[in-house]
Amino acid sequence: QVQLVESGGGLVQPGGSLRLSCSASRFAFSIHAMSWYRQAPGKERALVATISMTGSNTNYVESVKGRFTISRDNAKNTVYLQMNRLKPEDTAVYYCNAPLHYNDDKGTFFDWGQGTQVTVSS
Repeated sequence: QVQLVESGGGLVQPGGSLRLSCSASRFAFSIHAMSWYRQAPGKERALVATISMTGSNTNYVESVKGRFTISRDNAKNTVYLQMNRLKPEDTAVYYCNAPLHYNDDKGTFFDWGQGTQVTVSS
C-alpha cells in the first residue's frame, strides 16, 4: 500500500519559516510529479506547489510565489516544501501527493496521508 507521510509542521510566528517533508514509499516515486496541497479550516483542499519528476520544473500558486520553494530528493523518495515569510493565511493542514496531471488539482494518484498542521500565529 502506498504511503505518504508528511512532517515538519508546527506553530510559527508571522514572518517565520518551516520546512515540510513528505516521505513516499511503495510506488515509483521518481517517475511522478509531486505536489503540495493545503486545506485551511472550512475550505477545500487546494494545490500549492508542483515539482516535475526530475525537479527541473516547479510551479506555485500565486499567493506563495517568492516565499515557498518545493524540492525533491529522488534518492530518498522525499519531497520538501520550504516555507518562508509565513503569514496567518498560510495556516492549514499540508499534504503531498502525485497529481494526475502536472500542476493540476483535478485529481491525484494516491490516497491522502494524514497531513501536517501548520499554524501561523502570534
